[in-house]
Amino acid sequence: LNRGKTRTAATMVMSVFRHAARRTAQSARVQRRYLNLHEYQSKGLMAQYGVNVQKFKTAASAEEAKAAANELNVPEIVLKAQVHAGGRGKGTFSSGLKGGVKLSHDPSEVGDLAGQMLGYNLVTKQTTKDGVTVHKVMVAEALDIERETYFAILMDRDSNGPVMVASPEGGVDIEEVAESQPDKIFKEPIDIMTGVTDEQLSRLATNLGFTGEKHAIAKEQMGRLYDLFLGVDATQVEINPFAETPDGRVVCFDAKINFDDNAQFRQTEVFEGRDTAEEDPREVEAEKYGLNYIGMDGNIACLVNGAGLAMATMDIIKLHGGEPANFLDCGGGVTEDMVTSAFQLLTSDKQVEAILVNIFGGIVNCATIANGIVRACQNVQLSLPLVVRLEGTNVEQAKQILADSGLPIIAASNLDEAAQRAVAATNQ
Repeated sequence: LNRGKTRTAATMVMSVFRHAARRTAQSARVQRRYLNLHEYQSKGLMAQYGVNVQKFKTAASAEEAKAAANELNVPEIVLKAQVHAGGRGKGTFSSGLKGGVKLSHDPSEVGDLAGQMLGYNLVTKQTTKDGVTVHKVMVAEALDIERETYFAILMDRDSNGPVMVASPEGGVDIEEVAESQPDKIFKEPIDIMTGVTDEQLSRLATNLGFTGEKHAIAKEQMGRLYDLFLGVDATQVEINPFAETPDGRVVCFDAKINFDDNAQFRQTEVFEGRDTAEEDPREVEAEKYGLNYIGMDGNIACLVNGAGLAMATMDIIKLHGGEPANFLDCGGGVTEDMVTSAFQLLTSDKQVEAILVNIFGGIVNCATIANGIVRACQNVQLSLPLVVRLEGTNVEQAKQILADSGLPIIAASNLDEAAQRAVAATNQ
């Protein structure tokens, strides 16, 4: 039965072939915020493209879940909490219920179980200790699985375009298969102009072990998944397991879809499905103002321009015994309003005991930053120690603006000195 196991990303398989990670998780988050869909949303997209998925409905209340189970009219139901975290099946709810994936033959029991999920926090191995609140459940047809395979499509730099990755060893961590049984991993680079060919699909279906009528169905399903990949501007479509059922169906049981955020302007319907309820509210707020923000656990807030400089700033803070409270990159197009918004965001964090501004003015005008700092300090009535290091375009004008402001700003001539002074300020 499909018990909703979290599957690892196909990009990890590709890293095995290249013997190098595509990028670190942190730098990926710095550069772009990626859309994360719930399982029911991914399956809804697949169904739109004719991909075989389980029958399902969603519910936001116990009554809706019971009604959905009755409407599906299938022998067995699988009820799944919809959260952006793996390990649901082994999770625990604040209601006391164990497990975020439940099987039942009784619609009334489905309603009772949903009542113990909805509105309660689910704690899994991938959540914080407080867990995440469940707002929706998926009520789906439970199917037996006769054989599991793995199938994915992703953008691959080495192939200069999409590549299909498949393995007959599905339902397990695919990177482990790539390491221990590389001969069980099959790749088909796709010419983006020609598209995937019938010959490629046939070869993959054979390598995955599909025979007879199921061979033709598997080919068709992989072709439709490629249509989905192109149609929604995906960077990755991963199906694990891509499986056979005892009654001869080929079904996509679990899906992970990543999207190209640059295509948001033409994928508005898809991106409107973003659920920010499980995201850090500070990150959501920062995005409104064009700021790249990631909350951390330290007490020294950072306002920096440029991802590399921001990470270097955090490293230097740690080198001198401090702990950064955040990553905040204001970017090259920063305005005075953005600086004010950044200060409001930083000072709203109760754990922050000092703020370090580190600006290298290449594209950024230091005078703009300085004016933004003065206005922000006045607007938020800043009482925290503020260390500022500026260098680059119009830096002398900027320093004069800060000096004339009369604010108790701690000036620093270089990053090392700035970090030392910020750490010292938190120790006073």
